[in-house]
Amino acid sequence: MALLLADAQRLTNNQFVQGIVDTIVTESAVLQYLPFMELNGNSLIYNQEATLSGSSWYAPADTWTEQAVTVTQKTAVLKILGGDVDVDNFLNQTFRNPNELRAEAVAKKAKAIAYGFNDAFFNGTGSSNQPTGLKNLVTAGQTRSLGTNGASPTLDDFDALIDMIKPGKPDAIFMSKRTRRGLKKLRRGINNVLDQDINQFGQRVEFYDGIPVIVDENISDTETVGTSTDCSRVYAVQFGYGQGIMGLMNGMIQADEVGNLETKDAYRTRIKWYCGLVNFRDLALAALTGVRPN
Repeated sequence: MALLLADAQRLTNNQFVQGIVDTIVTESAVLQYLPFMELNGNSLIYNQEATLSGSSWYAPADTWTEQAVTVTQKTAVLKILGGDVDVDNFLNQTFRNPNELRAEAVAKKAKAIAYGFNDAFFNGTGSSNQPTGLKNLVTAGQTRSLGTNGASPTLDDFDALIDMIKPGKPDAIFMSKRTRRGLKKLRRGINNVLDQDINQFGQRVEFYDGIPVIVDENISDTETVGTSTDCSRVYAVQFGYGQGIMGLMNGMIQADEVGNLETKDAYRTRIKWYCGLVNFRDLALAALTGVRPN
């Protein structure tokens, strides 16, 4: 069963954990859209769809030929994301409301976890205990380059990126703030602005061709392409089990009470999440590369 993290957190009765998840989801636009599936083990072996199946017209008594989908068997492995929260016992005892002090410390760590997941979602290498992110999941055939040294994108480039997702449309388009400014500039040039709406978290979301435009600080504006050092990327993504990009996890985000430390007068809480990322279909992910300022 696929669930958004905001929905999955309701499966736990631990209000402390629910508060942590609420903070993480609110801080991460990625996690507001990315569905998750629960794993019983620590990895998922799956067949990644590379090309669509086909069909043909036949006459009576013709020989029928199978036109099967092309797949590649792959493995996605869970990684460990988390951190420790230490609250000084002196401050905890002398603070007017010790619960607020601990809550503030935990909230800061929850934000750090959200930012860490976002970074890995886009830039994860699959090594150094990270999942493989979009930059390394997208295939060459699903990449639209803006030239040897990059270039300023046109509206046609954005439309071509959307058309690389098959079948249907992307569920989201991810870009940097600079690229969004360039996209809005292009739309203003034709007296047309991006549509806007308010999501369930009270945040204003912009849309291009009916698709949510999501900005993230972890999409760099300083990639080197040829002689240019000011390039960025735009990703078009479909989500869903068997259909596209999806999160993996074994259990909900956990908060372990490690307790009082031996080396310092502090109480430690450990927040951890066994999670990963999978792409079920090559055609569910596309990238526009070499994006320079407009």
